[in-house]
Amino acid sequence: MPTSTPAYSPAGRREFRASVERPIRSRPSVPHSTTEQHGDGLVLPCFTLTIFLSATLLFLVQPMVGKMILPRLGGTPAVWNACLLFFQAALLAGYGYAHLSTTWLGARRQPVLHLLVLALPLLVLPIALSHEAGPSPDANPTLWLLGNLFVAVGLPFFVVSTTGPLLQKWFAGTGHPSATDPFFLYAASNAGSLIALLGYPLLVEPNLPVDSQTRLWSIGYWTFAVLVAVCAILTWRASRRETEPTDATPQVWHRHLACVFHRLDAGATQGHDFVAPASAVRPKEITLARRMWWVLAAFVPSSLMLGVTTHITSNLAPVPLLWVLPLAIYLLTFVLVFARSRPIPHRLVCRVLPFLLPPLVVLTYFDLPRLGWVAILAHLVTFFVAAMVCHGELADRRPGAKHLTEFYLWMSIGGVLGGVFNALFAPTVFNTIAEYPIAIILSCLFLPRPKPGEESERDRRRDLTLPLGLGMLAVAVILIVRAGGWGESLGLRMIVFAPPALICFGFKNRPVRLALGMGVLIASMSAYCGLHRGRQLYVGRNFFGVKRVAVDSTGRFRVLIHGSTTHGKQFIDPKRSREPLTYYHRTGPLGDVFAALSGPGETPRVAAVGLGTGSVAEYAKPGQSMTFYEIDPEVVRLALDPSYFTFLRQCRGTCDVVLGDGRLTLADAPDGRFGLIVLDAFSSDAIPTHLLTREAIRLYISKLEATGVLAFHISNRYLDLEPLLGGLAKDAGLVGLTRSDRLLTAEEKADGKAPAVWAVIARKPEHFRALGADPAWKPLRVRPGGPVWTDQYTSILSYLMWR
Repeated sequence: MPTSTPAYSPAGRREFRASVERPIRSRPSVPHSTTEQHGDGLVLPCFTLTIFLSATLLFLVQPMVGKMILPRLGGTPAVWNACLLFFQAALLAGYGYAHLSTTWLGARRQPVLHLLVLALPLLVLPIALSHEAGPSPDANPTLWLLGNLFVAVGLPFFVVSTTGPLLQKWFAGTGHPSATDPFFLYAASNAGSLIALLGYPLLVEPNLPVDSQTRLWSIGYWTFAVLVAVCAILTWRASRRETEPTDATPQVWHRHLACVFHRLDAGATQGHDFVAPASAVRPKEITLARRMWWVLAAFVPSSLMLGVTTHITSNLAPVPLLWVLPLAIYLLTFVLVFARSRPIPHRLVCRVLPFLLPPLVVLTYFDLPRLGWVAILAHLVTFFVAAMVCHGELADRRPGAKHLTEFYLWMSIGGVLGGVFNALFAPTVFNTIAEYPIAIILSCLFLPRPKPGEESERDRRRDLTLPLGLGMLAVAVILIVRAGGWGESLGLRMIVFAPPALICFGFKNRPVRLALGMGVLIASMSAYCGLHRGRQLYVGRNFFGVKRVAVDSTGRFRVLIHGSTTHGKQFIDPKRSREPLTYYHRTGPLGDVFAALSGPGETPRVAAVGLGTGSVAEYAKPGQSMTFYEIDPEVVRLALDPSYFTFLRQCRGTCDVVLGDGRLTLADAPDGRFGLIVLDAFSSDAIPTHLLTREAIRLYISKLEATGVLAFHISNRYLDLEPLLGGLAKDAGLVGLTRSDRLLTAEEKADGKAPAVWAVIARKPEHFRALGADPAWKPLRVRPGGPVWTDQYTSILSYLMWR
């Protein structure tokens, strides 16, 4: 995959190379373009500004619409992946329109059609979602989401998405000096996208409610439409003066040849390398193999982006700030590789990537909670380097301006296929997040390969045999450790996998060998970690994530794990199966709440948002009813299956389960119905943010009895939710207490208890009863100036724990 082509190598002189990474600065005098002769200096600024604004609009609408639709689907990270799939598909449709319309209509007629298309979104602005509450419990959330996005934002997004390739094609016909290679405008497009993505969580979301955001977007679209009309006028003027240029007009080749010979003479004299224009060295023929290579090079970073997004947002709150980071990195790589002068050399990222992959695998498969933020940073950095490798190859192999729209079309197809693979195919076929390591493995294939003639048949055979030998070594080591019964520790893991990782790194100069070696390393580490998680009883995956039921390594408990977080466990011993464990232990904060509210005047009705294994059902007493609200049908099925958990089936009171988003379904309950509402809804380690807003608190209070209490489970590895909840309580005129039960003895942990932080809120202090006199329960901490979350504002920056 060379990025340069030998141009001239006379005897006794240095070899001169033509590079696509460094544009030529021609010294000889060449004829000025027609545009310059007419003094049309607005062409480049106008086209650049229009493309920049279109990209800004595209990537402002994505987090904005994601935020609007998030509460209807429970805050799962799959919401964002499905949104990205829709936007990628709409982008593909826009690129297809740009390619076909410019091919069929030409430079003069196509702008007329596009101005008519440009007016259509004005009929549906501002953007608004339908008032439909959400999908039915038995419907496919992904299909429901895609349908609603199509109706709400499909037409405006489609029209704006056509701008990048379309205006670059128009620009190629203006006669501007840079018109022969307009791909640099793609960097301007992605710069606008990047600014929009980062500006949304940092500037737009904290300062504007959603309604104002949609109105601002509409104003931006009107401005964009005017700019497109100006670009169309400039294109018409140019098309009247000269025919549409191709990759090799006589004037262009005259200029190129003059530059070549001038630099050859200068280089021969001064000993400097010669650099020719990118468009002068690109092959003219576009073969099917080349098109498929474009698709694959776009597929891998698209899949990687969604994979790293799923990994990160399964452990953090699923809000736009964390969604946009991988997408922002994805766009940044386009900005860098399509820039006229690359700030990061392609060779450098190709050399760095093999150094990052083995440590990333270790952080992915080894549970290292103290390195949470370090692990997240490692995933983002590795994704950046891998995307730079793939997109750098795309940029180096782009065609001339004649095939510009086709290039973007095939590249968009690759991006859409990456979205389809992660959002639709993988959840159906894989029962774990397998698409992420698959994309990591595929990224190795884009590293530089040996040049023709530098590899033998023996080398190619070793590309298969050496990874196979590595796999056999890893299996042997795992079996020895397993047979020796040496237990499980971080040090032992490093001893077991450090040698295979070093061997795998030794494959760095052979892309196929490295890819297969990484596959072996990932598979062996996954198997090793699985053996020490205990005996697995069930693993399944749906729209809401991956759930596993296993017997732990001690053989005493059945455990439900969602993503990376334990969501409940139960003793296997029937004599102890009625004991609520983990965060719901009787000696923990929730045990205090139920003990304080028992006795005379005990509430007859309890609501619990979030089911898990059903541990809370053990607090029900005869004559008391509990209603569980759970959005994930698979969790309900597991909790009701007596071969896994029996909390619900052996409930002493009456236990009902309502399937659907907790906040939306709780709204259907009569006002003043419950004496206690337990909020325990988690998506892996993150509470869906729409359950912790001003509007949500008002809803909960309306469903409580006059003396009722709200109990919130706020344990979190990354977010300090206590001041957030304290601010919400103060904002609503309520009072609150909290108890942190983090410091546990070894005996408590062995007995199934887990560290937990709970908070309670009520209308008056006396409603807490005995909790108010318990020194373990302290007033909720309120951060001065801390923002109060609302349905239109949820920014996590103020509540992140940077440790």
